[in-house]
Amino acid sequence: MDQADFVHLVRVSEHASAADSHAYRRGVAAFAALGYAWVLGCLALGGGIVAWVLPQMVHGRFRFWQIWALLGGLGLLWTSLRALWVRLEAPDGVEITAREAPDLFEALERIRRKIKGPPIHSVRLDGDFNASIHQLPRWGLLGGAVNHLSIGLPLLMALDRPRFLAVLAHEYGHLRGDHGRFAAWIYRTRLSWMRLHQGLAQGEGPVAAATQAFMRWYFPRFAARTFALARQDEYEADRIAGRLLGRDVAAAALVEIEVRGAWLQAEFWRRHWTGAVAHPLPVGPYRAMRRRLAEPVTDEFANGTLRQALKRISSVDDTHPGLRDRIEALDAAAVLPVWSQGGALALLGPDAKRWVAHFDKQWCRDHASEWKLHHAWLGRVRARAQVLQASAPQNNAGEMVELARLMRHLDPQAEVRLLYEAALERSPDHPGALRGLVQCLPEADRGARLQCLQRLWEAGSADRWWTARTALAELETPRPGVDHDAAALKLWRERLERAQESEERAWQELSGTPFFSQIARHDLGAFELGELQVELARCAPVARCWLVRKNLREFPQRRAYLVFVELPGLDDESRYRLCRSLERSLELPGPALVLWAGESPTLAQIQRAAFEPVYTR
Repeated sequence: MDQADFVHLVRVSEHASAADSHAYRRGVAAFAALGYAWVLGCLALGGGIVAWVLPQMVHGRFRFWQIWALLGGLGLLWTSLRALWVRLEAPDGVEITAREAPDLFEALERIRRKIKGPPIHSVRLDGDFNASIHQLPRWGLLGGAVNHLSIGLPLLMALDRPRFLAVLAHEYGHLRGDHGRFAAWIYRTRLSWMRLHQGLAQGEGPVAAATQAFMRWYFPRFAARTFALARQDEYEADRIAGRLLGRDVAAAALVEIEVRGAWLQAEFWRRHWTGAVAHPLPVGPYRAMRRRLAEPVTDEFANGTLRQALKRISSVDDTHPGLRDRIEALDAAAVLPVWSQGGALALLGPDAKRWVAHFDKQWCRDHASEWKLHHAWLGRVRARAQVLQASAPQNNAGEMVELARLMRHLDPQAEVRLLYEAALERSPDHPGALRGLVQCLPEADRGARLQCLQRLWEAGSADRWWTARTALAELETPRPGVDHDAAALKLWRERLERAQESEERAWQELSGTPFFSQIARHDLGAFELGELQVELARCAPVARCWLVRKNLREFPQRRAYLVFVELPGLDDESRYRLCRSLERSLELPGPALVLWAGESPTLAQIQRAAFEPVYTR
């Protein structure tokens, strides 16, 4: 099933759910029963074949074809039993008990009683900024359930007690009452089919081929038909959180999680990894994180993050609705809340500091190799920056912009404004210098920022989409003593719309044309290539990588790239997620589309057309 058909089927299921929820659920149950019928039918057929062939062979009526029949029957039995007995591992994390955290378990019990939910069998603490309920099948498709609650230590640090309890109420809300049990059964069945689909993907032989053919037909349709149910379940869980803790508290928790999560990713982790400049051995992040999460987020970052989050629409890529839809469903205001004070670590009992130390040590163990590589890379960054500093009087504008970027790698707070201004003295329309200068100008100086953005727009560079989006964000951010400029706002909105159309055409060129048309050898310099190789070395699943430049008709001067990676040992879903993650994290001097060697393109096609690998593990 291609993406268009999947989206269509999701929309059909959403309309069916809205028109008649009970009929929709009956349809979902019937389609789930079809999967069970296939498994049980295969089990009966395999058992029947074995029961018929074995007596024939025992009594001497042996025929050569009976061996194949017996092998086929045994194959059906084995496949069917695997489907019925899919086992899923418990989530990662350290299990905590009611004796260690009595307040936490008391709060969970109060929530359970109010929503009439099942018991939580284990509570686990991990290092993620998240909380989630995992209801895993006890006996595969045969039924039963084990409920695991995972709580991220950073979430306990970031949210005050009422907002954190709203998060727990949301997660527990997935298990509420009869509707919750039905949704949870569908969720467990979906997990079982997903694991079975992955487990059989590499099988060979006629039985495996028939099984794979059924799974390729059944599983995408099952996922699409149950999508509306999963989306409804998220809204219902939000409503439960709002009912138990208050709609404003639930909405404030959603907004604070959105903003704090973005801040951790964009600010905290970047600064923490910069510590590898001075420390060859890893430094645990959670002690510093606890201190930083107790501070308010800056207004500029918070407003910008919330504005972008509210623009995101709910999509079929995630069963969670967009932030705007979730807050509107709660009938609450989509505004920045008063930031949490003190966090909810007290729920872990008197030994909360012990957990911070524990996860600091665990993080250091888990990231020792990556930290070592990053320390070595930052050493090369420092050496390159020293070379550029030594040749400062002779540097051109591009080299000055490169030096500013390297200095920010070494210290995110480094003062680089003078470098950008010097670069613009030598090349007044240099896009990189204008873009860098905009980000260095003080927030209060709106006029200078907009003037710089106007110059960048008029330069006709490939940065117009970024320019219009940044100008629009600036104009939409209220600032004391600055009047609202409706005319400028209208102008930049029109510009953003035009720039968005150009970006879409460029992305279509990059991702939609034949992969190996309009390509050339990559144009990275020695230092840029070294940066890429270090980043790939930190990504353990990558065995080999090829890089080519894609020449775009829409933006002839833009440096755009295709990255081909060989990812042995991963299923296609994991490969897809990793490729999207690499697109966001690789620091190439232009946009990149990351593709894995598989059916399209194949490894042989990549080796033939993409020149030599730029990285081999």
